[in-house]
Amino acid sequence: MKPIFQLSLILLCSLARDTSLVLAASDSVPHGKMPDNGTIFNISKQLCSGCIAESVEFLFTHNLARAAKWEPLLFWDFQLQKYARWWAGQRKADCELRHSFPEGDFKLGENIFWGSGSTWRPSDAVSAWADEEKYYDYDTNSCEEGQMCGHYTQIVWKNTRRIGCARVVCDTGDVFMTCNYDPPGNYIGERPY
Repeated sequence: MKPIFQLSLILLCSLARDTSLVLAASDSVPHGKMPDNGTIFNISKQLCSGCIAESVEFLFTHNLARAAKWEPLLFWDFQLQKYARWWAGQRKADCELRHSFPEGDFKLGENIFWGSGSTWRPSDAVSAWADEEKYYDYDTNSCEEGQMCGHYTQIVWKNTRRIGCARVVCDTGDVFMTCNYDPPGNYIGERPY
């Protein structure tokens, strides 16, 4: 079985368990009848338009960055994706570059990205985050003064195993992307790898 078909099948099964899909399907078909394939396709497309390809792109580019440090591969987590989609939906109206948690109250690791225009892809966000490696000094376990490197260290954090991300084109025409990580990283005094 081809990997993309397997991922599609897993995603469809996950969506089928989603209550919003069940509710939407029950509103679209007569009571007591199973929805046809066209109805299932249309509902799943509304819930997750383009997310299979985007999910693969997010996961693949994260794992490339991790492989460079010999860190274990991340696995896609549909609950984290659902959370990321929720937060991206909250940012759709304003595209404001804001985290989903109050500062210092992180339950998950989280990277966020904003790009002007609608053509930004998941690999662009992950590349921007991973590019912060140049500002990270492993010997001192710190960022170069005046620079950010926490996005990078979250990507390669040794204990992180699961990821879920989302991308949205905002009402402004710009792009907002977010990724959530579990277990989270960036603990003060600990090295990422």
